[in-house]
Amino acid sequence: MRDPSNIDELKSEIGGSYARYVLVVLVLVFAISQADRLILSILAEDVKADLGVTDSQIGFLFGTAFGVFYAVFGVSLGRLADFLSRRALLATGMALWSAMTVFSGLSRSFFDLAIARAFIGIGEATVGPASYSILSDRFAKAQRATVLAICVSGLFVGNGMSKFIGGWVLTAWQHAFPHNPPFGIHAWQATFFIMGAPGLLAALWVLSLREPVRGIADGIIAPKEPKPWTRTFVELAAAVPPLTLINAARYGMTSLAINVAAAAILAALAYGLAAAFHDPEQWIALALGVYASFSWAQSLRHRDRATFSLIFATPTYLTCIGCFSLLSFVTWSVGFWAPPYAIRVLHASPALVGSVMGIIAAAGGLLGGVFGGRVADVLLKRNPSGRLFVGFGSTVLLPIFIISMMHTQNVFLYFALYGCYCFFGNMWVGVAAATTQDLVLPHMRGASAAANALAFTLIGLCIGPYVVGKFSVALGDLGLAMELTLVVIPIAFLLLLHAFRTLPAAEGSRIARAESASKSA
Repeated sequence: MRDPSNIDELKSEIGGSYARYVLVVLVLVFAISQADRLILSILAEDVKADLGVTDSQIGFLFGTAFGVFYAVFGVSLGRLADFLSRRALLATGMALWSAMTVFSGLSRSFFDLAIARAFIGIGEATVGPASYSILSDRFAKAQRATVLAICVSGLFVGNGMSKFIGGWVLTAWQHAFPHNPPFGIHAWQATFFIMGAPGLLAALWVLSLREPVRGIADGIIAPKEPKPWTRTFVELAAAVPPLTLINAARYGMTSLAINVAAAAILAALAYGLAAAFHDPEQWIALALGVYASFSWAQSLRHRDRATFSLIFATPTYLTCIGCFSLLSFVTWSVGFWAPPYAIRVLHASPALVGSVMGIIAAAGGLLGGVFGGRVADVLLKRNPSGRLFVGFGSTVLLPIFIISMMHTQNVFLYFALYGCYCFFGNMWVGVAAATTQDLVLPHMRGASAAANALAFTLIGLCIGPYVVGKFSVALGDLGLAMELTLVVIPIAFLLLLHAFRTLPAAEGSRIARAESASKSA
């Protein structure tokens, strides 16, 4: 490990060749995480046939089974990234999710696959908080939106990898073993094996990275946590049931009563929604995620008033993540169901869908994400809220291409429109990360990334794909179900407008508000 006392030498590395090397490694990490997360999309039709599940259950497996555990552990792991070794945290998470992707190939039932997806969610919860925090200490603020956009663009590369590799392996295995495959392994199971194995090796690569000094790029050196393992337990107890009850009791009977009341209300809501709409696993899991989120915020309010204030008591922050969460609702929903739509409705082969849509998803998402981040950094120089113009662009252009996709019968025009959707639908990702990171102080960045992931996951990933699957079953029209996600776009636009007007004041007052909150504790 480098000597952190040599601050001048470490400052000279900011934005240098080693920082760029770290960025390349983290792009790969994001790509592998997204490939393992999204591989179910290209395999959905085969999984449905072999396991006998419905569209809504597929939506649950892809979204909620993964997303709730991603969110529940993400809030705690995000805080761990603020004081533990970020490279070790990330390497451990990578090993876990890669192993569980391999385990997915051993699934023999809906329940088996749901368990595997849950553990993949826990492992991948380390990616955003650790990576954002590392890069924010490796690059200066003026480069941050571009750098984070490049890093997040690994998601788009992974999206393309999942479709391209998944479609190719699926088709090749089916052609090689049309009957009696070896050891009874179906093509979709073999695909999980092949997708999961590389991440186990890449975890060792991540472990070799040097840990940066926390806060050095902003000139605000964060002190070391004196009791990291004690605090680790505290952070996990803040969001992981049933430890949440013990944690709430630490702050008095009133705190415990509020926590229990929240759990009871959410349990009643889950029961009512399950009775009305069926799929109890969806509503129980979602209620668990919301309860864990509430418990974490409640605990943070008692333990760290400054961080709570800059995240949960800052209207600008809340409207930012509200807007981008609704955009993620649309992009997760359409992004997951677009390949099954091409196979089911346009009768394209899995190999064609995987190869063409895989390349398009990788190129379109990568170019859109990097372009959006670069434009955002340029606009920031002209207007303190300039980055958010990129978000406005996404809210206006997304509906045009999604509606057009659902109203063509030409598969190649569908692919072209899908490319436009990938480009304009992903321009905002780096902007969301950079804007919310700049609204908090350096030692709060892990918590900020966790809060983002929490909102994007519960609203976008846990609800979006499931709702589309549910409407697809009810309406008998997958295309119409995908179009219905666009009803949230006007709300997203209004939230973004509020954030645009209030961002400069919120960012300029963050230190004063953090100090005021700390004094009032």
